Amino acid sequence: MLLLYIETIKIKNMKTTTETAEVLNDLIQINNDRIEGYEKARQELKDEDADLKTLFLNMIGESQKYKMALATEVSALGEDIETGTTNSGKIYRAWMDVKALFTGHDRKTVLNNCEFGEDAAQNAYKMALEEENIPSNIRELISDQKASLRTSHDEIKRLRDAQA
Repeated sequence: MLLLYIETIKIKNMKTTTETAEVLNDLIQINNDRIEGYEKARQELKDEDADLKTLFLNMIGESQKYKMALATEVSALGEDIETGTTNSGKIYRAWMDVKALFTGHDRKTVLNNCEFGEDAAQNAYKMALEEENIPSNIRELISDQKASLRTSHDEIKRLRDAQA
């Protein structure tokens, strides 16, 4: 009976580990997509939008830092780290729609599209936090990243609103 109980606990822990790694990998993918989105946005801007180019470069750095922290946790779980922006993740997919939206070159259009992408990132992090079996240390990491990304979202929104 004790062996059965121990085996059940092992299976449950393996399932939790796999599910946690999947959530983290989804967030890695949304950060990869966020990086691609801001790189594309930087290309769409005009030379006189140097302030936005700098801001977007900072946001790219932010996502690179976040994906490294997430990847460290995935590695610690003994799982494979996602490196791409493929369709295998269930959470990040909303950002994929943003890439297709970067068609306008004016400041307001670019900021509108960036805000849409930031909304998608917020939603992905919200969904990750709704997962029940995430360990508390990882939940805290996700929550901290979400809060910081919220600040970025609000900055994009503020700049967009100033374009009137």
